[in-house]
Amino acid sequence: MPAVVLLSGGLDSATTLYYALNRGYRCHCLIFNYAQRHNREIRSAVRIAASTKCKYTVINLKFPWSKSVLTDKTSGIPHRELKDIYESSVVPPTYVPARNTVFLSYAAGLAESIGADTVFIGANAVDYSGYPDCRPEYIRSMQKALRLGTTNPRIVIAVPLITKSKVQIVKLALKLNVPLKHTWSCYTGGRHPCGKCDSCKLREKGFSAAGVVDPVK
Repeated sequence: MPAVVLLSGGLDSATTLYYALNRGYRCHCLIFNYAQRHNREIRSAVRIAASTKCKYTVINLKFPWSKSVLTDKTSGIPHRELKDIYESSVVPPTYVPARNTVFLSYAAGLAESIGADTVFIGANAVDYSGYPDCRPEYIRSMQKALRLGTTNPRIVIAVPLITKSKVQIVKLALKLNVPLKHTWSCYTGGRHPCGKCDSCKLREKGFSAAGVVDPVK
């Protein structure tokens, strides 16, 4: 069964890829270079895809209108406490406007072209930074739009991690033998994760709760 997997190189997307492979899907990975702050995560995604012998395509695009700190290298990455990440009702400046909508549209185009009925995305609505395009209701609406806007009325957006906590994702990754040492979740580049951004803190929470050491560290 062919499937398209959105692969960023992070913990969630890599686990999603291995989840799909474990279920017998022949995966074509889509990796996006959208002029983000660094290419560390792109290198991770390519390495992970290549190690599984999956086909992969790197898409180069830009969000020139974006004011996200992930695309504006002159802006600082916010450092929030975990409680503030969970309690804040404000979408953080790391949000890239309509990013998942753009990515899923590309994925649907590829799926339609190769005869795939399933698009996998590692969206999560439990331990995340509050992005509107990671919510279950968004995924349901986007799936309906893709079915209406393509020739494949059977297309499904699979979100196996959508209701899982980070500790559950870490445990699933370990069970699936995901090469965690090759994943990259930090919003900054460099040799080591910063340990201060939202993504680092949520990842650290997951590994700590699972009782295992994050191999990236």
